[in-house]
Amino acid sequence: MESLSPIMLGFLGSLAAGSLTAVGAIPVLFGRIPSRATRDLSLGFAAGVMLAASFFSLIIPALDAAEMRYQNAAAPAAIVCVAILLGMGAVALMNEKLPHEHFSSGREGPEGASLRRVWLFIIAITIHNFPEGLAVGVGFGAEGVSGGLPLAIGIGLQNAPEGLAVAVSLLGEGYSKFRAWGIAALTGMVEPIGGVLGAGIITFSQPLLPWGLAFAAGAMLYVISHEIIPETHRSGHQNKATLGLAVGLVLMLFLDVWLG
Repeated sequence: MESLSPIMLGFLGSLAAGSLTAVGAIPVLFGRIPSRATRDLSLGFAAGVMLAASFFSLIIPALDAAEMRYQNAAAPAAIVCVAILLGMGAVALMNEKLPHEHFSSGREGPEGASLRRVWLFIIAITIHNFPEGLAVGVGFGAEGVSGGLPLAIGIGLQNAPEGLAVAVSLLGEGYSKFRAWGIAALTGMVEPIGGVLGAGIITFSQPLLPWGLAFAAGAMLYVISHEIIPETHRSGHQNKATLGLAVGLVLMLFLDVWLG
């Protein structure tokens, strides 16, 4: 793997992570649908992984990279803070401007009556998954295998429960089990696009490294706050969701220290 370019590493890493969306949705093909409490536990786990990845794999390396370029102690912190807000704002803007539909809260964004409902779902998950692929690509572009591998593993682990959640929700909307699985698998394939973009930007413009790392972190933090945590608390399973978040957070921390 060390012989591959950062862009290729970003592509392969984000492709592998995105593919676990399809793996997580496999139970619907056999009619084995976990309870809502179990799904909320697994989504809480996904939130914990993303939260740890945002800070330990993206924000802290962004601060380190900024400190290497700027002597003023305030400058690195200011750069990272602004980039986090830009990342959150970018996903918020997509969330507002693109027509899409959430499984629980319904349609958001501009009027999308001309779009079939399945495409509204796909757009919603694309908004969700793109920052994850971007984060993996930025990790590989910044520090090669040591920087990207923990992110790819962590994002892949949290993609599995997300894929199951998408497939189960589509089953509830009347889709066949094979179509529900196929759509869930397809939503994960946006991540390699983000992976190539993130790795490419960082590889060709090193001064953008702290900006790219913190931007990717901000994008994921928005998804955690706006999408995942509210979903896990909607059905009264807050305790299980919080347990899942704790396990996901410490597991991602362990992976980042061990593999990074």
